[in-house]
Amino acid sequence: MIVRIMGEGQVRLDDTHLTELNELDDELLAEMESGDQDGFRRTLGALLHAVRRLGTPLPDASLEPSDLILPSADATLDEVRHLLGDDGLIPG
Repeated sequence: MIVRIMGEGQVRLDDTHLTELNELDDELLAEMESGDQDGFRRTLGALLHAVRRLGTPLPDASLEPSDLILPSADATLDEVRHLLGDDGLIPG
């Protein structure tokens, strides 16, 4: 799967990591719903760090379609709300 982090680029990520990412996504969704700004910031950072750690960066010139698009680390709670689907940022 190809994941784009807005403002950074794309990484190739094996589907086997979706469980770990979904756990962080569920935490992020709960923090957003409760308005926990500090928790939101911490969990968004952890989610992006996990994608970077587990994925393999694609060259900047690569133009592959992204399966997932994640917000940048400095995205606001309101900006992320606009990106959310029914399942959060990561379907499943």
